[in-house]
Amino acid sequence: MAELSMREGYGRALADYGKMNPKVVAVDVDTSASTLSHFFAREHPERFFNVGIAEPCAVDVGVGLALGGHIPFVNAFAALLALRSLEQIRTCVCYANTNVKLAASYAGLSDFKDGPTHFAMTDIANMRALPNMNIIVPCDAAQAAAFVPLVAELVGPVYLRINRGSTLPVYQPGSALQIGKGILHRQGIDLTIVAAGSMVGRALLAAQELDKDGIHARVVEIHTIKPLDGEILLDAAKETGAIVTAEEHVRAGGLGGAVSELLAETYPIPIERVGIRDEFCPTGRNIEGLLDACGLSVAEIIFAARKVKKMKPGGTEKQ
Repeated sequence: MAELSMREGYGRALADYGKMNPKVVAVDVDTSASTLSHFFAREHPERFFNVGIAEPCAVDVGVGLALGGHIPFVNAFAALLALRSLEQIRTCVCYANTNVKLAASYAGLSDFKDGPTHFAMTDIANMRALPNMNIIVPCDAAQAAAFVPLVAELVGPVYLRINRGSTLPVYQPGSALQIGKGILHRQGIDLTIVAAGSMVGRALLAAQELDKDGIHARVVEIHTIKPLDGEILLDAAKETGAIVTAEEHVRAGGLGGAVSELLAETYPIPIERVGIRDEFCPTGRNIEGLLDACGLSVAEIIFAARKVKKMKPGGTEKQ
């Protein structure tokens, strides 16, 4: 596992970038010790605003700061930010198209100890339906850190989805990174695994296992759920003929939904979606076990890959 948690990678990067860009400010909801925006607060106390346990208020404070010429990062738990503040995000951020960055921490199932009320299982679907919203899902701590300046310099609303703990390390610091452009991690001709966030590392492990059986899976990372990189996905569809999506989110409305919608309208091929089942996940002892229990295991990706390969015209599984 990566030594640095994703939230720490983000928190330290925000504090560092704040030294270079005086327009950056941070808003928190009395959770800075959890979101790790406290790194920014220590370095730039005059640009840090704690509004208390009031997520809708934090969003509106961020809007006011943006209208005043600042670049606000609003920090809160993803489950609460995407639900409790949804009206403010819709109306004051997206409809008004204000330059607010929503740093959604403890995303997916990563708050494994606190249970279903604190799991952000539907946040991508909530945000993807909103016009003007950009959605970014880093795969690990290094990539979360690398996205901070890119997010700050992009004009417009951004939902930056950050896991609580560490994930399998994938991103090499200094590698090319561009909002709206997917990353080809591995070539393959039999099918493509399209993954986001914590599932990128698991997708690569699944591809390695499939390779042992002569099934060559391409692995594509889609860190920007919106706007979606249609070019890399269409190339994968045409060249491999089958796709599996993998995400730490319910199967409806997230990465799998976005990819399915794109290909249904442009290049229909067999697709299988690996994601959280249509149920509330239980509290877990650790994140790895909880991901496995909720349908996000490496074995689940492998099973979906074998299944979708058989669905290709004339497709047969290699034994």
